[in-house]
Amino acid sequence: MADMLSTGVSGLLASQIGLSTVSHNVANVNTDGYSRQVVSFGARLPEGQAGYYIGTGVNTVAVQRAYSEFLNSSLWSASSGQGRASTMASLTSQLNNQLAGSSNLQTSLDSFYGAVQDMANAPSDAASRQVLLARAGGLATTFRALSGQFSQLSGQIQQQIRDTVDAINVDTQSIAKLNEKIRSFSSTEGMPPADLLDQRDALVKKLAGEVGISVVPQNDNTISVFAGNGQALVTGTESHALGTAANVYDATRVEVVGAGGGNVISGRIGGGALGALLDFRSNVLDPAQIQLGRAAQAMASAFNAQHAQGVDLHGDVGGQFFSASGPTVQGASTNAGSGTVAASITDLGALPAKEYVLSFDGTAWSMRDTSGNAVALGGSGTSTDPFTAAGLSLVVGGSASAGDSFRVQPSRDAAASFGVVVDQPDKIAAAAPFVVAAGNANASSTTARASIADGSDPALFNAASIVFSSPTSYSIDGGPAQTFTAGQPIVHNGWSMQFDGAPQAGDSFSLTANSNAQGDNANALMLGKVANLGVLDGGVTSTGRAYSQLVGQVGSAGALAKDDLTTQTAVYHQAMSSQQSVSGVNLDEEAANLLRYQQAYQASAQVISTANNIFGALLSAVKG
Repeated sequence: MADMLSTGVSGLLASQIGLSTVSHNVANVNTDGYSRQVVSFGARLPEGQAGYYIGTGVNTVAVQRAYSEFLNSSLWSASSGQGRASTMASLTSQLNNQLAGSSNLQTSLDSFYGAVQDMANAPSDAASRQVLLARAGGLATTFRALSGQFSQLSGQIQQQIRDTVDAINVDTQSIAKLNEKIRSFSSTEGMPPADLLDQRDALVKKLAGEVGISVVPQNDNTISVFAGNGQALVTGTESHALGTAANVYDATRVEVVGAGGGNVISGRIGGGALGALLDFRSNVLDPAQIQLGRAAQAMASAFNAQHAQGVDLHGDVGGQFFSASGPTVQGASTNAGSGTVAASITDLGALPAKEYVLSFDGTAWSMRDTSGNAVALGGSGTSTDPFTAAGLSLVVGGSASAGDSFRVQPSRDAAASFGVVVDQPDKIAAAAPFVVAAGNANASSTTARASIADGSDPALFNAASIVFSSPTSYSIDGGPAQTFTAGQPIVHNGWSMQFDGAPQAGDSFSLTANSNAQGDNANALMLGKVANLGVLDGGVTSTGRAYSQLVGQVGSAGALAKDDLTTQTAVYHQAMSSQQSVSGVNLDEEAANLLRYQQAYQASAQVISTANNIFGALLSAVKG
């Protein structure tokens, strides 16, 4: 009877553990990251009798969580992808909203060139000139406002990078502490508690949403966690905190560094929210700022060049109309020497939407773009023979040390500095500077036009007479004969005369200053054509087109981010569904288990009761 009683008690205890486990599952049905726990039973060793064995009951072998390492790893990967896609979609949407908002540059450009056309229709009207200046001010404000919004978004990203790194460090510390507890339980109990494992997995899933990771299980039931580039975040019971540091060229720009302030790893982090922040900053926001700056430089360069070809209401040569800053040079904070670099733009059409690093190895200078591609340098870097590359002129000075470097940003800050130089309506150069007339007795139908080559020449507006003695020879104001080359201009006293056709012997042309500066609109009409004038990319991209390219590249990035978010969300939900199909709590299943264990408990209690009755009957018989 004692064996029967012991067997019943074992069944009772086993059923009790089963009931407790089912209750625990039901209680945690809404706990995020909880894995359903399952009780494993095993029969006790039987007792041998004469030729046969009698069972002795049941043992509870383990209470384990329903778990699939593959499905959990898939969920972590999906969490990383969704974290990255969600952050990227949010940032690109914000940038698109800035471009499409009240500071729309295309609207300002259209308004400005509309005012240029109105002034061309009435060049002597002070009101139309005043409106033009107002529209120019509005255009400058739009450039600066957009640049300011981009800078504000950049500052927001720097803070988000810091906050995300802090969150990552908190999570890795928590994982390391759980590793310590799990290892301790494993060494003393032989198996870690399922609830601690769930807590650790939930933290790993959260961490995966913050940064792309890989997880390596260890033999002592701990895990090691590495960032996507192999940077250790957790090894056993130790966490390795990431850090942030100022960019070596720009103290306002945050970079991610390895544990203990190690090497910069910003470019090697790809997943999670942190990867999205770094990717957006480098591949969307930085190019957008550069493209906006290029548009500002194109606008200032093209409009100023044409404005300098006219004269204002006082007959003075037009000066700068707009201003926009040129390249910015930043020395590395690690520079040991006293070297300096001065940069200027020599050919805006040859200037790509890139930035560069100029480095000194102790003997020679070399240049690469920020993607690491080598850029050939011409010249020697002196003021008389500067380095030339990609439309830039670079002059080095001082005494650089080996390893010193400088970052050259040709266009990034141009929009922030964009402004209007002309402050008086009568200073707008709407009139042509010269009147060129062909002689009445000319044998050819050749026409000529003159432009300003050097507005500072004191003899610029002196009248001049050009007479051809042959198709290849001419004289100015009766002076010595000079050789004429077809297709080449005649340059004299600061002006340049171009011919449409082939002059013949005896042809003459006169040049005089325009005496109708008050009513002439020739240069105003040319200013209006600047709207479609190719300036960038080898002279094929206008200011408006440069802005359209900016809108297009940001819009494309936004569309890709939105599509990626849709895809990654679907992948995440599928991974979660698959993981929950194994690890999730099903209340219907738990209800069935509850009934099963309850019945087993009652049956075991009945066995104990029966054993007790039989034992009582035996005692009564002995007493009798």
